[in-house]
Amino acid sequence: MTKARITMTQRGYDKLLETLHFLKTTKREEISENMGRAIADGDLRESAAYDEARMQQSENEARIAELESQLERSVIIEEDSSGGAGLGAKVTVKDAKGKEHKFELVGTYEVDVLKGKISDASPIGKALAGRKAGEKVTVQLPKGNAEFEILAVDY
Repeated sequence: MTKARITMTQRGYDKLLETLHFLKTTKREEISENMGRAIADGDLRESAAYDEARMQQSENEARIAELESQLERSVIIEEDSSGGAGLGAKVTVKDAKGKEHKFELVGTYEVDVLKGKISDASPIGKALAGRKAGEKVTVQLPKGNAEFEILAVDY
């Protein structure tokens, strides 16, 4: 069974690498120190500190495995030079009420809605794909359709 490829920007790939490095070095060392202190304190059968350190270790190793899998399956998408919105594009739009919104189109594993990073596979991401400044798009959302005018597409 072939694992699905993951598309992402170079920035997203680099961030995953940075996180993986942190978990393998700093976080592992911190957990090891916590375990060492718990062991030094004595009876491990009743040690909440030791149990907590073991749980942290398990969660950290699971996260490391997950990131390694994501990096192994990742395909870095180059920025679109055609001027149309694509992965890595920062798109400024205006809604029907005249309010401006800024989105960055990213791969699924890079999404951070609070920072305006939306998936290229989301309804808005799909509607913006390939579009250029000056174009209008209609997006089907759970609450109904929303119309946007694209003001700018930057990389």
